[in-house]
Amino acid sequence: MIGVNNPGSWSHLYPPLDHAPWHGCTPTDLVFPFFLFAVGNALALVMPALQGGPPAVFWQRVARRTALIFAIGLFLNATPFVVWSPDGSLVPRPLETLRIMGVLQRIALCFGAAAVVVWLAGRRGVLVAVPALLIGYWLACRAWGAAGDPYSLDGWFGTPIDRALLGAGHLYRGEGRPFDPEGLASTAPAIAQVLLGGWVGAQMARQRPRPELVAWLFLRATALLVLAYAWQLEMPLNKKIWSSSYVLFTTGLAMVAMAVLVHVVEIRRRPAEQAGWARFFEVFGRNPLFIFVLSGFVPRVLALLRWSDGTTSDGKPVWTSPLPWVYQHGFAGIGGDPRLGSLLYALATMAVYWLLARELDRRAIYIRV
Repeated sequence: MIGVNNPGSWSHLYPPLDHAPWHGCTPTDLVFPFFLFAVGNALALVMPALQGGPPAVFWQRVARRTALIFAIGLFLNATPFVVWSPDGSLVPRPLETLRIMGVLQRIALCFGAAAVVVWLAGRRGVLVAVPALLIGYWLACRAWGAAGDPYSLDGWFGTPIDRALLGAGHLYRGEGRPFDPEGLASTAPAIAQVLLGGWVGAQMARQRPRPELVAWLFLRATALLVLAYAWQLEMPLNKKIWSSSYVLFTTGLAMVAMAVLVHVVEIRRRPAEQAGWARFFEVFGRNPLFIFVLSGFVPRVLALLRWSDGTTSDGKPVWTSPLPWVYQHGFAGIGGDPRLGSLLYALATMAVYWLLARELDRRAIYIRV
């Protein structure tokens, strides 16, 4: 997520490092659902202890964590709290255009909702809740979306709900109009994704890492991928509305990745310390939320530091700030393809945050929420 969120230029991206324009799925579109799947895995590990304790402790911990992650996401959306005005002065950022939803907000809501489902309904209830959420969302799209085109930007039923409950001014505008890819309606199938991750995590917790577990993961993944393929013939794969077919497709691929990791890391008993690639990801995994938030916070704050880097044809200054300046003067001219420089800048950015994560790990500093 750090790599794809921090390119040198949004105008110069290799296709696999960009989201699908609407329908479809690129490697970049796998990152967020894989993370929700991992949230479910983690939930499966902590729920037994929570279920064995007093109900008040469960509700307090889940409510606190949900509210805190949501608040951090809202804080990140509001950063840096001031903006440059046309007259060259810093003014407070208007609250009427503050986006309410976002990646962390969706993670918070999905975690909280999934934890409550598991607490109230148990493992069997999860197997009912997942199809209910996915099929219910599909039927809602069909019933309340535009006739003949319910999965389009204009025809999807979720945007009117977001506008009514959140306000058009508080929605994402990356599509050129108020539309939020992490809106309220599409959070329902995302909750199902966390529940599926929890179902897989619970199964893995009950079994030792043996070839039978790898086979179990591959067989269930194959079933989900077949269902996803069949479903996408009617409800296309679409991250921006988090379609039900997209949930099954990305969960299936996450299970394939999990099976491969179980085989390579656990069954072959290859210590992570001996595998450089595993160590690389471990370092990020020690402080994932902090590093992700920092990677969004730093560019926003540094953008307030600006200076003139030339003038336009009519004599007006062209403003730049530290990170765009580094890209333009250090990476933009590398190679004949501008996408190469943009990618190298993203990799360099990721390396900086990895070094920070490694230093935190070396000092045993772990920032939890």
